[in-house]
Amino acid sequence: MSTDVLDTAVLRTEIRLFRREPGGIFWILLFPTLLLVILGSIPAFREPEPSLGGLRPVDAYVPVAVLLGLIVGGLQAMPVTLTGYRETGILRRMSTTPVRPAALLTAQMLVSGGAALLSAPVTLAAGRLAFDVTLPRQPFGYLLALLLALLGSLALGAVLSALSRTTKTATAVGSAALFPAMFCAGVWLPVEAMPDVLAGIVGWTPYGAAAQALNEAAAGDWPGGLHLGVLAAWTLLLTAAAARWFRWE
Repeated sequence: MSTDVLDTAVLRTEIRLFRREPGGIFWILLFPTLLLVILGSIPAFREPEPSLGGLRPVDAYVPVAVLLGLIVGGLQAMPVTLTGYRETGILRRMSTTPVRPAALLTAQMLVSGGAALLSAPVTLAAGRLAFDVTLPRQPFGYLLALLLALLGSLALGAVLSALSRTTKTATAVGSAALFPAMFCAGVWLPVEAMPDVLAGIVGWTPYGAAAQALNEAAAGDWPGGLHLGVLAAWTLLLTAAAARWFRWE
């Protein structure tokens, strides 16, 4: 049997396993949209806010909810699964079969990344249909920023997997990284409403840069080169770190 056929079989298996995990489906695919609906149901969130440049808070929270799916998929779902495979010896046993351990790593990143990416149009559609949120006026720039943010999130998840020896450690480390990531993405305070100094600092983090790039694309502008550059730099740095530290056993 060819390597490509085996890799495809591994991917299909990972998809089936993901579909059997209602927790993963809820937190990655549904929770960001649910959070947006809850916030948008508050009357004050549907009124223009001067501190947001005339935007309504619900408008500002759509990119935040989009990023939230990426954060959960990269920092919570993937590290625990990959660490569990290594902890139980699955990766070691796969190295003695025609199936490459790297195929399992790739499949898991595709499943987590695909679910996180799928949550974006669901969130955008909910914002448009429920609260008349304008769709991104620069869709190609929005997609580029989203893909870079996804790659960065998966790379960070791979680093957490590399640093965690057990699933308990992966859960704890992922949770510790989750809250700073959500803050930088603007979950508690949209980046547009942050003081200039804080927004500038947050803009050098992967999720802060992603939030600002998505905001620019949503407003109709091409994402700033600085924000895209920060995302690309973080992705390369984290990928190199994951490749350096990840162990199959």
